[in-house]
Formats: sequence, C-alpha cells, structure tokens
Amino acid sequence: MKVLITGGVRSGKSFHAESLLLAEPRVTYVAPGPPADADADPEWAARITIHQDRRPSHWTTVETTDLATAISEAEGAVLIDCLGTWVTAMIDELDGWASVREDWEPVLFERLDEALAAISAHDGTVVAVTNEVGMSVVPERRSGRVFRDVLGTVNQRVAEECEDVLLVVAGRVLKL
Repeated sequence: MKVLITGGVRSGKSFHAESLLLAEPRVTYVAPGPPADADADPEWAARITIHQDRRPSHWTTVETTDLATAISEAEGAVLIDCLGTWVTAMIDELDGWASVREDWEPVLFERLDEALAAISAHDGTVVAVTNEVGMSVVPERRSGRVFRDVLGTVNQRVAEECEDVLLVVAGRVLKL
C-alpha cells in the first residue's frame, strides 16, 4: 500500500502517518533533510527529536536526501516525513534559490523519478508526508514561489504512485 498524506503545518499529518504504521514490525522512518545538527539548525534538530520520542523504539531512522536509496534499502514499511523538507534540501544542494530553474530543476526531477521508482518497487507499505502549499496567497518572494511550484509538482507526481491520498486538517483526515 502506498499513501500520500498532505496538509498544513501542525495539522496532524505526521501523527496520522505514524499511526498508520504502529502495527508494522519493521519501519524505516526517512527524514529527508540535512542531518540533525543542533548547532547548525536547532529548529530542525528539535523537530527530529520530538518525532523520535513519539515513535516506537524498534523503528529505524534514516536522515538522508537520497530517497531512492533509503526506500530501496528499507525492510518493511517506510515513512517519509516530509517531502517539503526534501524539496528544500534539494533546492539548497542544487543552489537553486538564486539560479535559473531550468539549470537545476531537471536534476531534482530526475532524483524524484528515482524515488518514485523505489516507491513503486517497494514490497512493503510506503507512507509519504508532505505540505499542502497551494491553498494560500501567492508568496511575495521568488524563493517562496519556486518552493510552492516545485513542491506542488512533487506532490502530484507522488500522488500518482499512491493508492490513497489523505488530507489532514485540524487533526481530521479526509480521503481524497
């Protein structure tokens, strides 16, 4: 089973994603961003710690931007939390914030294609969490518009690979 869970910030989407996998004997939790470094980014490190404290101790955490490898090497279920963090890390890595999109976007979508192939080939359950960013005002800055546009495309592509897409609003889950 493949599931995409989307929603706004603090909507309850991560909690719901984790609840879907509680009965799984093996879960690989993929945190697709830069490694948690409290000195470099205390907010990111705190987020990882909060989620780790909430998860069962037998879950394995993998912090990486290489989604395809993490999914391919995982045994059992996979939880990816979250695609918005992955998009941010990819744009950072590809120096995309100040560059022309045509120069880096093909590389990002090639990596997405690899991750989608890994999701499709994975025998176990895969649950991916993402942010819903297209229901708000148009961002004032170019970086916000680039993020919104790229994540929107990533979300659509991942949704195509999933049997279920869920929207979480105020802790309530709606099947789309």
